[in-house]
Amino acid sequence: MRDSSPPSFFSRFCTSALRAKPLSNSPDVVRINSGEGLVRRLGPFDLILLGIGASIGAGIFVVTGTVARDAGPGVTISFALAGASCVLNALCYAELASRFPAVVGGAYLYTYTAFNELTAFLVFTQMMLDYHIGAASIARSLASYVVNVFELIPFLKHNIPDWIGHGGKEIFGFISINLLAPVLLVILTLVLCRGVGESSLVNTIMTTTKIIIVVVVIIVGAFEVDDSNWSPFAPNGFKSVLTGATVAFFAYVGFDAVANSAEESKRPQRDLPIGIIGSLVICIALYIGVCLVITGMVPYKFLGDDAPLAQAFKSKKLNFVSILISIGAVAGLTTTLLVGLYVQSRLYLGIGRDGLLPAVFSRVHPTRHTPIQSQIWVGFIACLLSGFLNVHLLSHVLSVGSLAGYSVVAACVISLRWKDDIGNRISSTTLVLSHRHEGIICIVVVACCGFCGGILFRFLVSPLAYISIVIPVSIAVLATVSLRFRQEQRDAPGFSCPWVPAVPSLCIFVNIFLFAQLHYEAWVRFVVLSIVAVGVYAFYGQYHANPVTDREAVTYQKAPDEEAL
Repeated sequence: MRDSSPPSFFSRFCTSALRAKPLSNSPDVVRINSGEGLVRRLGPFDLILLGIGASIGAGIFVVTGTVARDAGPGVTISFALAGASCVLNALCYAELASRFPAVVGGAYLYTYTAFNELTAFLVFTQMMLDYHIGAASIARSLASYVVNVFELIPFLKHNIPDWIGHGGKEIFGFISINLLAPVLLVILTLVLCRGVGESSLVNTIMTTTKIIIVVVVIIVGAFEVDDSNWSPFAPNGFKSVLTGATVAFFAYVGFDAVANSAEESKRPQRDLPIGIIGSLVICIALYIGVCLVITGMVPYKFLGDDAPLAQAFKSKKLNFVSILISIGAVAGLTTTLLVGLYVQSRLYLGIGRDGLLPAVFSRVHPTRHTPIQSQIWVGFIACLLSGFLNVHLLSHVLSVGSLAGYSVVAACVISLRWKDDIGNRISSTTLVLSHRHEGIICIVVVACCGFCGGILFRFLVSPLAYISIVIPVSIAVLATVSLRFRQEQRDAPGFSCPWVPAVPSLCIFVNIFLFAQLHYEAWVRFVVLSIVAVGVYAFYGQYHANPVTDREAVTYQKAPDEEAL
């Protein structure tokens, strides 16, 4: 007699956690639980501006000076190395965005498809905390810059209380009232709720403004460069340059926003790779130009931490350029914040559709075609954090989620190259699982080697001791070679990441190497949040996850063809 007893909690948890998400191969269909699809309105130009808008903000107006204080003129190399690292990540994102252009979700979606449900939920929670804290921090910085602009008016100078925009005095070490930051967040949230057309228009205007200002800054500053300020180029050695690259890395992460705009792209399979790679290349050029100018204008030791660009031009008596920089900073931070809020709402939309969070996040307004409930929730969290907390205290636990998420995305590229062909040619389930498990072990080995190499680089002090880093590098190379023999498909449909698995493996190694350079608090946050996420999934997500069926397929509302216009 067959045993009809219900499965145990642990067995159900394991079964649910290992589920993967099947997706339609059609770029025009999305499977959702409720509501309607988003509207396709974004072309390649809009996507490039979206990526630039997410990247060119605090990084170019603040971080350049912060890194230069340690790396000297070598900050240029720091941003070049960080840009090269992000190119690797962008190539992986471009392939996956081309493979699955029909739905929102970004890294979460790719992980759900290539690996399993629990890993996807962990990626979502880690990256979402980065987005929440980052949005609150940017909102505070934007409020401060807005107050600085208002103080250009004589009768307002020194008459605006700190609690309005700069942040009031700290209470208990972490509470600091800021009134303007939540107000700005409410305004941007309302813009996003009105629709992608309106938010794209705001982003286009603001991003174009700051690009023009940055180009003007580079051209004007080039005439004030004294090349003697570039010597020595790396006064504190190459280690400080490489450490600076770990900070500069996070100034380029706007390509994730492009990947999350899949449902609103007109021709996603073609336009998403253009938007991802095109925006990154432009950002690299702008960052390198600004770094060369400010380190050539002023000795790196005299660059300020808060507003290095403005201070550099003030030192040359070019006050009108300083005013332009303040305006550019407001525009830059506005677009960065706008795109950040946009990305967060789309991620909540994707995970709400899958049932891992309450269904309210999956609803799309029937006329605005925007996820208003998700957008309001994202704005509410950002308002709370920016209005009452000194979020700068949390800045050192940022980016751990992004680095982990990008590493998983690179692993997805390798994994999906196995799945597409091997399932059609090998009927033995045991053999397929064994093949995948061996590949996953190789990926884990590459990641562990990256972490070990990063730890060695961080704590070794003797130049000869750096030779020991060759050991984890060599093991990672052997694991990558092993992965190459398990690759069953040469090219992916649509855009194809070159040199797979070498490029994704290098991407994983570099990301985890940078992960090892983060503060200890970031590692603790990673572990604690992962435990909390597993608990949420165990007691809510696994019971409400909603496997989709063909009956729930919904066709997108498309923009008119260009030929018809």
